[in-house]
Amino acid sequence: MIELLLPADVSCAATRAETVPEGTLFPEEEALVAKSVAKRRNDFATARACARRAMAGLGLPPVAVLHGHRGRPLWPEGIVGSLTHCNGYRAAALARATDVLSLGIDAEPHDPLPSGVRELVTLPAERERIGPPAPEGTGEIHWDRVLFSAKESVFKTWYPVIGIELDFIQADLTFHRTDGEEGDGDDRLPRGGTAAEGTFTARLLLTDPALPTTLHGQWRIEDGIVATSVLVRPDWKDSDGS
Repeated sequence: MIELLLPADVSCAATRAETVPEGTLFPEEEALVAKSVAKRRNDFATARACARRAMAGLGLPPVAVLHGHRGRPLWPEGIVGSLTHCNGYRAAALARATDVLSLGIDAEPHDPLPSGVRELVTLPAERERIGPPAPEGTGEIHWDRVLFSAKESVFKTWYPVIGIELDFIQADLTFHRTDGEEGDGDDRLPRGGTAAEGTFTARLLLTDPALPTTLHGQWRIEDGIVATSVLVRPDWKDSDGS
C-alpha cells in the first residue's frame, strides 16, 4: 500500500507478516534487540527485512540498519529513507539523496485514538476541521488516527534534516480526499471495500530554512490500515515560495 503514496524513484517494500525467519538480522542488529520482548524484536526484524528488499530495489547490497536518537534509522551514505510498523503492516521506503531530500512514512491501525490522546496530538483548529471522534463499526473514517499517522510522517521527514524534535502541536494539518467521496460523504469509507485516499498539507509552526514551511503528503485507508507519506525534493526551493 505504501508504494501507492510515493513516486516511482522511491523503492518501497511492505509485508503483513508478523515474524521473519531466524537469521534475518545482522549481528549488529541482533545486539540492539537482544534483551527486548518478542513483539519489539518482531517489529524490528520485519521492518529491517522490508528495508533490505527496498535496498535491492535501488540496486544496493543488503546492510545492517542501526538506529540513532529516537530510533531514527541510519542508512548507507547517499540514501534517505523511513520505516514503519504496526499490528498487521510493516514497510520501508528508500531513495537516493540526489533524488529526495527527506521522506517519512507511517502506518497505523484504522481505529480511534485511545482516550485522551486526541487532545494531546491535535490543535484546536484541527479538531474543529476533523470533527468529533467517529464511533467504531460505523464505516466512518477515524480522522484522528489519520491525523496522528500524518504527523508521524511529518516528524520522520523533519527530524533527519533539522535534528530538532518537532512536537505534535507544532504542525497544523489539513486533509483532502481524492477518491471521489469528498463532499456529503466526506467522513465515510467508500462502499464495496475500496480504499479511501487523499492528500494533506502540514503547515509547520516551527520552521527552518532547510525545509519548506508547508509539507505535502498523501494518505490511504485500506484493509484496516492507515498509511501516510511525506516527501521533500532537494530542489524544493525552486518550486516552493515558502
